Amino acid sequence: MDFVSDGLWNDRKFKVLTVLDIFTKECLAIEVDTSINGDKATRILDWPVPTKGALKFITTDNDLEFPGKALDKWVYNNNVTLDFIEPGKPIQNAFIESFNGRLRHECLNQHYFFNTARGKKDC
Repeated sequence: MDFVSDGLWNDRKFKVLTVLDIFTKECLAIEVDTSINGDKATRILDWPVPTKGALKFITTDNDLEFPGKALDKWVYNNNVTLDFIEPGKPIQNAFIESFNGRLRHECLNQHYFFNTARGKKDC
């Protein structure tokens, strides 16, 4: 999982949390919001469970944007192994870096977004 940041038309920042399955090459979840706190991130990690089964392993970078205590508690309660890549080594999580690069190139850089609300015309 990883974050991508961008801005709305009025320069308000928003984040996109992407969760991928590196084995099936499937995107399990994408969440867009102006703020994604620890509780929200852990709810997002629960989304794939009913259809894909429980997550067993998560690779992520060691950025400050990842929620600490809430993620730690969720990982512990769900018996998930959390693997942090080395700082400054995005190649260790290359698949999600590639996915996020394509997301930025094919979506975020191609459109102006007016809001992050679902169900409304955003671009």
